Amino acid sequence: MKGVRLTHVGGPTVLIETGGWRLLVDPTFDAPGRRYAFGWGTSSRKVAGPALPVEQVLPVDAVLLSHDHHADNLDDAGRALLPSAGAVLTTRPGAARLGNGARGLHPWETTELEAPGRPALRVTATPARHGPPLSRPVAGHVIGFALEWPGQEDGVLWISGDTVLFGGVRAVVDRLRIDTALLHLGGVRFPVTGPLRYSMTARQAVELVARGGLRTVVPVHYEGWSHFRQGRDAVERELATAPADVRERVRWLPLGRPVELVSG
Repeated sequence: MKGVRLTHVGGPTVLIETGGWRLLVDPTFDAPGRRYAFGWGTSSRKVAGPALPVEQVLPVDAVLLSHDHHADNLDDAGRALLPSAGAVLTTRPGAARLGNGARGLHPWETTELEAPGRPALRVTATPARHGPPLSRPVAGHVIGFALEWPGQEDGVLWISGDTVLFGGVRAVVDRLRIDTALLHLGGVRFPVTGPLRYSMTARQAVELVARGGLRTVVPVHYEGWSHFRQGRDAVERELATAPADVRERVRWLPLGRPVELVSG
């Protein structure tokens, strides 16, 4: 993917730079140590801070917020920066809660980001389900994002958002030509709900990569919180038994350092 620079700040937080745009995914900048309630008897402690302070990431033109109601995707410091962003794109219920002009999107709904002297960015919300079937009343609404802009010959940039592998996510890789995918992993579980998973596992990621034509897969949101059950080591163990063409597509980003993506 030509002309794209990614900086993994930590957790789900990634700065995307392309065509003069600075887009921030799921801002989380609180210091580690605090426990946050997620509702319905679930909670998690933040165990790692951001690789960069918020001052080194700002300014941003837009925030792509997969969901606003869990602190591992939007914590207090992340929430405080939203008014300084030119636009905030999130779920329809999230936009209603946030107010201040936040744009709410349903899955497969599209909007555009425009600014003088920059290419227009087309943003399509993609389906996500933050848990097992029928979990939405508990886990809430979540979306991913597919980004398109003029001259993008190799496919879209896709951000999965917090999701398990289900029909809606399979539809994304079947319907869209995807060059680079930021996959939210971690295999989240909580004691109160036993073996149920609330984010994608390493095995599900391998299945998804094998299914679709994803050229580059960037794992994010697999560390930094106590509710994650599969960190990088677990993902790499699963990848070790995956087909070579799947392993070769996975790219781990160093925390806090910008990485230029280039076409293969």
